[in-house]
Amino acid sequence: MRALLIATSLFALLGCTGCASTNTTSSLRPAAQIDPTRFYTGTWYEIGRRPMSLTDGCVAGGTTYLPQGHNRVTVLDFCHSGYPAGQLKTIGGPAQIVDPGANAKLHVSYRFFAIFPIPRDYWVLERADDYSWFISADPSFHDLWIYTRSAHPSAAEIASLVARAKALGYDVSLLEFPAT
Repeated sequence: MRALLIATSLFALLGCTGCASTNTTSSLRPAAQIDPTRFYTGTWYEIGRRPMSLTDGCVAGGTTYLPQGHNRVTVLDFCHSGYPAGQLKTIGGPAQIVDPGANAKLHVSYRFFAIFPIPRDYWVLERADDYSWFISADPSFHDLWIYTRSAHPSAAEIASLVARAKALGYDVSLLEFPAT
């Protein structure tokens, strides 16, 4: 019973992926095509995100992808509590590219306490031609993330990415920018 209560609480903390989107653009689609060997390898740094309870107090965060072959990767999300040198928090699990060929949709099965699966789906909406940044969302287009390969992009780069998110139809006034 306790395990069920913990799992239920975690789903609530992760947010509602089926909730109605506040996005006014109903024509959003994943990026045209992604080279998985370039994209799903190494560390991406979180530059901006829509707030969610799971990331309250999280700063200096990112995602590391470890290729596993055959449209599979291991995902490790991380952040620090309160400030960049704060306690490291991580959650990860196996993931599958669910649209082979385009490679822009990822299903992750995060593992809570290394046992309980917490499924999440992510779509890459846009990416740089040189794979230096990307913008992703959940399939309901409620949650939004902006990532770069650089932990410290310039103010001009951040402004450009925020403008891209706005052009996608997102209310960028809702974005938070965790310190790096």
